[in-house]
Amino acid sequence: MSVYLNTFLFGIYPYIALVVLALGTIIRYDREPYTWRSGSSQLLRRKQLVWGSVLFHVGVLVIFFGHLVGLLTPIAVFDALGISHEAKQILAIVAGGIAGIMAIVGATLLVHRRLYDPRVRAASSTSDTLIIILLWIQLALGLLTIPVSLQHLDGHEMVKFMSWAQGIFTFKANASAFVADASIIFKLHLVLGLTILLLFPFTRLVHMLSAPVRYLWRPGYQVVRAREPRPSTVRMPAE
Repeated sequence: MSVYLNTFLFGIYPYIALVVLALGTIIRYDREPYTWRSGSSQLLRRKQLVWGSVLFHVGVLVIFFGHLVGLLTPIAVFDALGISHEAKQILAIVAGGIAGIMAIVGATLLVHRRLYDPRVRAASSTSDTLIIILLWIQLALGLLTIPVSLQHLDGHEMVKFMSWAQGIFTFKANASAFVADASIIFKLHLVLGLTILLLFPFTRLVHMLSAPVRYLWRPGYQVVRAREPRPSTVRMPAE
């Protein structure tokens, strides 16, 4: 990969994706609040939806927070806690592998249901189908990185991605250089991940930001219905 392409994909494209993610999400919530939903189709082929949805969501949540903590936690913090790069690498492989298998099995069920059930397919938009397929590919790429990671159990390769991610968020000018010699599988995984962030505001994925946390502190209320008096019956005199 040329230096210019590497600089664009891993030094400029991340900022494009993050800006579109932030502004697009705000604008959609402000202008199209009624589209801020997941568009459930649970009445159609419900059993497959339940299994696929549970496996997919649990796996993705573990992967998301694992990436968030693993990539953005300063290396000095792990060193202070006595967690070696090797231990962190093994934990990432084991936990990420299990979560990745759960998520891709769930995603496979959801993709099959969306593509091969005529009723679900008819009720699905193009963006719904596209995003679940992209997520499936992203999960597959993530699992394909495991054999590569097993060749670098010293954690040196992982430190490159930590330095890159932290360099992006601290506006380090040469952040792209950290991943210049990374495996093509990792690079494809990163680029597709950034593309999913770019598409996030325009798909059903926005419902991930709608966790009903405000219900935790909202005061309770009681619905009271007033009983309307029944109209009196007028009896006609007998003839």
